Amino acid sequence: MSTENLLPALANSTLLQSGGPVVVILLAMSIVATTVILVKLWQFFPFGIGGEATIQRVLEAWRQGNPQLALEHARSGRQPVQTVLGAAIDSVLAGKQDAFVREEAERVAADLLERRIRYLRILEVIAALSPLLGLFGTVLGMIDAFQAMESAGRRVDPAVLSGGIWQALLTTAAGLAVAMPVAAVLSLLEGSVHRLRHQIEDALTRLLLTKCRQGMAIA
Repeated sequence: MSTENLLPALANSTLLQSGGPVVVILLAMSIVATTVILVKLWQFFPFGIGGEATIQRVLEAWRQGNPQLALEHARSGRQPVQTVLGAAIDSVLAGKQDAFVREEAERVAADLLERRIRYLRILEVIAALSPLLGLFGTVLGMIDAFQAMESAGRRVDPAVLSGGIWQALLTTAAGLAVAMPVAAVLSLLEGSVHRLRHQIEDALTRLLLTKCRQGMAIA
């Protein structure tokens, strides 16, 4: 469907006509969530988690007393762990003390992790707010349905009442349809950030412990 035909089709859809403004808001939230998810997936894969083989090459070259080769391996890709190890090795080769090396590496790691958790708060808000917004739309729809029943007095048509109720329930269904996949992807991304943080801490600790055993002869 072409772009010029998309908006009229959405405006004429049964869901939007029945759900009203609440469904429009949920649709906008779903578009925002989809955009954020695509950006984060592009950010995490293939550059987010992984690169174990390269990390092992960095650490192995470091253990063998070849910091230049270790630095080359660290700079051979864009994996966050490689970047942190590269910063640590640069500091060691510059003759910095262990405390400075760790502080610099942790500063780089904090910056990389912050970039990966950026905008996840938006997904968290959407996942939490969508069901509530859908329930709110249902409550408003039920109020309208019972007001119509009261106005009709004894001439109430059960078909009209049931139609109003199912239309009101559409907003709850729409809210859940937005919230469930967003919550699932958010959990996946948060788990990836947690694994990346652990991977960085583990690799950096192994690097610094190896330096402590070998002393300044490697520098």
